[in-house]
Amino acid sequence: MALIINEIFYSIQGESTFAGQACVFVRLTGCNLRCTYCDTRYAYSEGHPMTVNQIIEKVAEFGCNLVEITGGEPLLQKDTRQLVQTLLDKGFQVLMETNGSLDISRIDPACMKIIDIKCPDSGESDQCDLANLQRMSSSDQVKFVVSSRQDYLYAKSILPRIPVKVSPGNILFSPVRDNLAGHELAAWILEDGLRVRLQLQLHKVLWPEIDRGV
Repeated sequence: MALIINEIFYSIQGESTFAGQACVFVRLTGCNLRCTYCDTRYAYSEGHPMTVNQIIEKVAEFGCNLVEITGGEPLLQKDTRQLVQTLLDKGFQVLMETNGSLDISRIDPACMKIIDIKCPDSGESDQCDLANLQRMSSSDQVKFVVSSRQDYLYAKSILPRIPVKVSPGNILFSPVRDNLAGHELAAWILEDGLRVRLQLQLHKVLWPEIDRGV
């Protein structure tokens, strides 16, 4: 039982409601989407095989209980489910970031999923499985990466489809750093009175010149 791993590293969580906390990241290789603003293109194909036990051993070296499985797209690899389950069984708090195109229901509900809903400027909005919104648990989070006013209006139109059990604090609006100023997105949210969380990518504030391992 093995997965293709791009990188495993220890850093500060830059996104989600866990932003600012120390976290171990397990980045899996491979993605089925090609978003226009993707900042991890190196994970499309670079990687090496590791068994679940090898991954767990590497994660444990950092002495940190919070682990995020990311990519690429983690759900493309069939053994991701077992990796998540093993981490949970060993007492880790597990997050999984997914691009929202694949069914999240095969992952243990104890793993907090961060589900990306692709907006039009990503070039991949037609690949979203919006049925995932109904598969969310109350602890899961949904993220809209917003690149323009068009994206914002699209994200706003999806909000009524998010189950009421999902807290407004778990609905994330994140501006594309080079395309949309954070204060502009903040102004739109305030103007429309949206009950969402504005998210800035903290790791890009802390390490703006570093692309990997943060």
